[in-house]
Amino acid sequence: MDRAEHLQWAKDRALEYADRGAMASAISSLRSDLGKHTDTAASVSIVDELMMPLALAGEFDRPGELRKFVEGFQ
Repeated sequence: MDRAEHLQWAKDRALEYADRGAMASAISSLRSDLGKHTDTAASVSIVDELMMPLALAGEFDRPGELRKFVEGFQ
């Protein structure tokens, strides 16, 4: 699987959790899955440095915001 395919797989899995309202699981899933591929492993720090603080600040509490972030994740 190349980087783009792996990234889409990770995003799809995270979105499954997001669609169920499981924000913490969506973030954990994305973080974990990104770490499983050499070409996306560096992106784990983005989740830690950007996504986690946004979640703690309540930015993903509004409907659709977590989905929008995950879909736009590059």
